[in-house]
Amino acid sequence: MPLREDLTAATKTAMLARDAERTSTLRMIAAKLKDSDIAARPKGLTAIPEEEIVAMLRSMIKSRRDAVALYRQGKREELAAKEEAEIAVIEEFLPKTLAGDALAGVIQEAIVNTGATSPKDMGKVIAALKAKHGPALDMSVASAAVKAALG
Repeated sequence: MPLREDLTAATKTAMLARDAERTSTLRMIAAKLKDSDIAARPKGLTAIPEEEIVAMLRSMIKSRRDAVALYRQGKREELAAKEEAEIAVIEEFLPKTLAGDALAGVIQEAIVNTGATSPKDMGKVIAALKAKHGPALDMSVASAAVKAALG
């Protein structure tokens, strides 16, 4: 089922279950998605593709993780907990990402395929990873791992 339909179905289910926090987070995702769709109209798109939805969800998670860190610094544990609950809901809609040995394996494969030998070749390796494993990669983690492998 496409991601948009999953979000709509989850919103309806949360509303019927009278789960206010989950409904609120899902509505926030829907609003951000609508904003992204509107921003894509000048490019001739009526709706952004799945890859961009995944990127949007990852950016939402990143901003919430930053907020959690700030709330914890300010001793606002209740607000940090709210942000973490939102992260949990958003993560449900992300595809499973490669990590650990699986990530190391695809990075080594990309390095061999591109003939990369130094950190200067990092762009080629990242491009190969995006082309082959796009949504299954958290690019911030992957780029750090590529840098370490080539360094």
